[in-house]
Amino acid sequence: MAIANLGPTFPDLAANVNRNVSQISFIFIGRSSGYFGGTLIGGLLVDCMNAKILLGFSMLATAMGLYAIPWCKTATLLTAMMSVIGFSMGVLDTGGNVTALDTWGVEADPHIQALHFSFALGAFMAPILDKMVLGGSAVDLQDHLGSTSDHQPTVDSPVSSEKLHFTVMLSYTVIGTYILLVALFFCLLYWRSGSTRDRRKSSAQQYKIAKYHYALLILLSIFFFWYVGAEVAYGAYIFTYAKTYVGMKESEAAGLNSVFWGSFAACRGLAICLAICSRPVSIIVLSIIFSTVSSLTLTLFNTHPVSLWLGSAVYGASLAALFPSGISWLEQYTTIQGKSATLFVMGAAMGQMCIPAAVGFLQGHYPAVPVLMYTALVSAIMTDVLFPVLYKLATSPSDPNRKGAGDRNLSEALLFNSHLEEEDEEVKEWNEVDFEVIEMNDMWQNSVIETSTNIQGASALELSSRSRDVVPTL
Repeated sequence: MAIANLGPTFPDLAANVNRNVSQISFIFIGRSSGYFGGTLIGGLLVDCMNAKILLGFSMLATAMGLYAIPWCKTATLLTAMMSVIGFSMGVLDTGGNVTALDTWGVEADPHIQALHFSFALGAFMAPILDKMVLGGSAVDLQDHLGSTSDHQPTVDSPVSSEKLHFTVMLSYTVIGTYILLVALFFCLLYWRSGSTRDRRKSSAQQYKIAKYHYALLILLSIFFFWYVGAEVAYGAYIFTYAKTYVGMKESEAAGLNSVFWGSFAACRGLAICLAICSRPVSIIVLSIIFSTVSSLTLTLFNTHPVSLWLGSAVYGASLAALFPSGISWLEQYTTIQGKSATLFVMGAAMGQMCIPAAVGFLQGHYPAVPVLMYTALVSAIMTDVLFPVLYKLATSPSDPNRKGAGDRNLSEALLFNSHLEEEDEEVKEWNEVDFEVIEMNDMWQNSVIETSTNIQGASALELSSRSRDVVPTL
């Protein structure tokens, strides 16, 4: 909701800082830069502090940023506040996925699907909320204040300016209050449960490290780069494409855009039930097949109305479950920690920034070419190529020597967690017992080897002495 709220209120924010829309478009860059930094820092923080309090403080920062947005009277201050909100959202995105995986483990697939369904649901509800709060006042006030695309708005009427500020403040305050309540629940959950259980679970968990761990993370980040980039680009430009390239009416183009996002949100909800009775790899394969077929249809029949309506619906549905299913699928083969999640979330963020920008640039220079449809097809082909490689690497036989490495990783995790909070005697005693068990296992193995060696040596000595006793004397 916080991400999608910017679009409907964008003209109001421009008028609030006495600028036009084109003059403050750089606030999107500020928010994207903050989000990129948040995914990087969030992956490091989720590995070294309690996830509940991290998510609680991140949502608290988001709520405070939303409260401050209507009071930003300069474009610089507005951009800085957008960067802060983007940073906290990046921490939430990385920390939320890792927390879900740590909480439900091998059963996390439907929960991950539900988490990402909530993203689509919030993006769907935000424009509806803005319509209810603003009631079309944005356009009316912009006209009343005399703003155009070529001139700065002039706020001559104190009553109109005050009304504009109130409507913007109300929209961001409603969403900010909701996020603040969720942040307080996270903090309450932390205070009630404490951090002992989290550290104990992290210590007891047997980490799975795939043979090609880092190669899988890099390839998955590239996979998400193309997938998320295509998703955001199609959703951002299908309205303009249908209106300018195909010649649809504005209402029809808006309906086409709604069909894409509606099928996307609906299939993310359906994926929750589907994840209970099927494996992530099955969902990924089906999604890739349907995205390839639909993007190919959209490319070949790029001006046919039936192809556009049906293809957009199928394309949105096929993209819905790819991201959460990809995370759940990789977790089956290798443990995803904060740093690992940072890598593929950053890949998704890069795709979200680069591919839509490239589509806009190419579409402007080559208006007679259906760049958007070609981008969807190329992205589908790239996912078709990357996933078989990912599957081959993930299912490769593990090196037997990696078992010892896994034991060392477990010991290091125990040692690391023992230093998290020295006053927690229960956890320290539990870790010491673990180390004693490991040492006792080593001592037992060594004693068995030594005993076996002594027995063999004694048997050989006894046999030699007997052979000397029975030698005949001539």
